[in-house]
Amino acid sequence: MTSETRPSVLIVGAGPVGLMLALLLSNRSIPVHVIDMADTLDARPRATHYGSPAVHELERAGVLEDVRRQGHIPRCTMWRKLDGTPLAGLDRSCLDEIDSIHCLPLDRLGQLLLSRLEKNPLARISWGHKVVEVGQDNDKAWVEVETPEGRKRLEALYIAGCDGAKSQIRRSLFGDKSMLGKTWDHQLVATNVYYPFEKYGYSDTNFIIDTENWHMAAKISNDGLWRVTYGDEQGLSTEELLARQPAKFEKILPSHPKPGKEYELVSISPYRVHQRRAKSMRVGRICLAGDAAHLCNPFGGLGLTGGLVDAGALYECLSGIIEGKADESILDKYSEVRLGAFNSYVDPISTNNFLLLQRDPGDPTLLQHPFIQAAKRTANDVEFSKKFQTLSLQTRVDLTKFFSSA
Repeated sequence: MTSETRPSVLIVGAGPVGLMLALLLSNRSIPVHVIDMADTLDARPRATHYGSPAVHELERAGVLEDVRRQGHIPRCTMWRKLDGTPLAGLDRSCLDEIDSIHCLPLDRLGQLLLSRLEKNPLARISWGHKVVEVGQDNDKAWVEVETPEGRKRLEALYIAGCDGAKSQIRRSLFGDKSMLGKTWDHQLVATNVYYPFEKYGYSDTNFIIDTENWHMAAKISNDGLWRVTYGDEQGLSTEELLARQPAKFEKILPSHPKPGKEYELVSISPYRVHQRRAKSMRVGRICLAGDAAHLCNPFGGLGLTGGLVDAGALYECLSGIIEGKADESILDKYSEVRLGAFNSYVDPISTNNFLLLQRDPGDPTLLQHPFIQAAKRTANDVEFSKKFQTLSLQTRVDLTKFFSSA
């Protein structure tokens, strides 16, 4: 596609959600242009696990086999006390692979999607493009961007804002403080670390329940790399959070290792955590997807899972409109369905997961918690286990059934 060609869809944001949408559309012979304000992919430790709804989207995009080769499928998740004592678990051996959680660090998934997209002649990618203005009329939508070559105006039939939690597209549509919901008091610190958790009987994924030292420890690669995400106090600076990491690891990791002796810290990234959503995911010819539209805490892997399902749903709608199979009202249905999934499933489930981690493990009522009870039941009831572990599939809706002729 030449630089003068106006694409059908302009995608703002080259994270996994934007790249997934671009790959799906370009695979369907729809010209796309992806822009991002950064100079390259984001390499910070972020999402790692993709639930079954997202796995189906990865398969549709034709990258699932590569995800499996580069990543792995976690077979067991356990909820434990700080001393490692198991409380309950989920065994995924009863599930088909397509319905199982898959694991691949976000930066590696981004690189995989980008490499596929770069081979498609209908896809164009531009780095160092910062959106400063957004507009639309009856025929097209556009953004004004600052680039290394100066200010430009880029036009398309439709714009997809996939530009993350600080989305300029969303702020241009609704204002700077328009996200509905709450910000959690805690700050999270995500780390990638080499440490022999298996030596201490840990499963592939482990959620540690504790009032102070709650955290997650999950295997994220086949070479021994683990993700450890823990909470810390509100109001600390990035420098203070980084300085507290060695003492935190000494408290939460099994055998209480001293820094630099038993583990290798590869990367660390503190961040705030939110439960928020946009007022709508569609305004005219402009739509939102992923973190630009909704945010949740990472415990349960529902954040990027929801974003990838957004990409699949928006692909269905935009390709349907462009191919004359649907009118533009389908974009309202996209917003309704995807925000409905966030409101009814993603937000309450991820909130429950987050609060469960912070319970007192010595509280005798903890074992009566509905989730703990359900997880225990899965150990002896295979059919219930399959249903319980695939509940998230209800968030993936085939929007083509709502098509009406253009």
